Amino acid sequence: MKNSKKSNENKRFYPLRDSETPSKVTLVPITEEQYRFFYPDIWATQKCEQYHGRCMCTKRYLWKCDGQCDLCEYHAPDTVSLDEPLPDGNGTLGDYIPDSNPSIENIIADRDLLKRLIARFRELDPDADRIIQMRLNNPKISDRKIAEALGRPQRTFADQMKRYYTELHKEKNK
Repeated sequence: MKNSKKSNENKRFYPLRDSETPSKVTLVPITEEQYRFFYPDIWATQKCEQYHGRCMCTKRYLWKCDGQCDLCEYHAPDTVSLDEPLPDGNGTLGDYIPDSNPSIENIIADRDLLKRLIARFRELDPDADRIIQMRLNNPKISDRKIAEALGRPQRTFADQMKRYYTELHKEKNK
């Protein structure tokens, strides 16, 4: 009895679709060599489709997967490529979707503003670089910890920072 159970565990099967009813799958015994030949491609296709959100197969039915997604009942329909030509022939869907990335002009303007703000902050506080570095190293660091590291009273540091923020806000709006 124990031997027959072990031999069943080592058997490999391939899901064979019914030609008339593609959702009906029968498992057909295959050799280990066939299994090692077919399944890496099936798994690669399956993982790719899952990653792109097109495979909706539950774990319970993954045994049905043969890598033929166009025939699978769990494959998400209506996936549209942005490169697919529009029905009227006027470009592709990708041509009409706005780019959410900032323009190069905005990036350059933001970089210049940041440089001006840092330069002004350095004029206002001799420890500006240390403060910036502490914030970069730990964005959640408290003003109390920074004041302590700089050897300043916490209330004095908080008042200074409030003045600096006001000054920097003016610089930003120039």
